[in-house]
Amino acid sequence: MDLVQHGRAAPAAVLAAPGAPVARDGRERRVAAEGRVRADLDVIFRREYRRVVSVAARVLGSRDQAEDVAQEVFLALGRTTVPEGEVRGWLSVAAAHTALNLLRAKRRRASREETVAAAEHTVVSDVADAVVSRDERRRVRVALARLPRKQALTLVLRHSGLSYAEVATALDMSPGSVGTTVRRAESALRKELNRHATPE
Repeated sequence: MDLVQHGRAAPAAVLAAPGAPVARDGRERRVAAEGRVRADLDVIFRREYRRVVSVAARVLGSRDQAEDVAQEVFLALGRTTVPEGEVRGWLSVAAAHTALNLLRAKRRRASREETVAAAEHTVVSDVADAVVSRDERRRVRVALARLPRKQALTLVLRHSGLSYAEVATALDMSPGSVGTTVRRAESALRKELNRHATPE
C-alpha cells in the first residue's frame, strides 16, 4: 500500500508493521513495544518526504523507484527510536543506502540493458542525443555502485544538498573529512567511468 494517497500521508496504522531492529552505523535502535509506531511519524513524513525521494532519485534516476525507496525508509523509521534531532540525517543515509542497494542489484543485470539505438542506421538527432544522455546517466550510476559504500554515500548526500556538517553528522564523520572524502569519491568515480569507457 502506498504511503502517499492523493498527496496525503497514509494513516499510522499502515506503518505499524512490526519488524526487526533497524541498524544505523552498526548501532541498533528498537521500539519500546512490539508493533508500535513512533508518535511523530506522520509529522516527520509530511516534512521530510520530498527530501527522501530527492536523495533516492539522485541515485536511481527514477522518481517511481525513489518513491518506493521512500516508502521502505519511512516504514523502517516508524520502527525506530531515532531522536528527533537525528531524524533528518538518518532518513538521508537510509534513503542513500537503500537506493545504492537497489542500484547494485540493477548493476548485476546491466549487461542485459544495452541500448538498441546502435542497431538503427537512421536516427533523428534529438533521439540520438536522448539515447547518449540516458546511456551516460546509466554509466554514472553503474560507476557509483562500484565505489566503496562510504564514498558513494558521502557523494550522494553532499550532492543531494546536505551541508558538510549535516553529512558529517549523518555518517558519523568529522566535518573536516567530508570535503576530502567527497573529492576522493569524485576522483574515484571519474576513474571508474574512464576504466569502463567503451572505445570510440
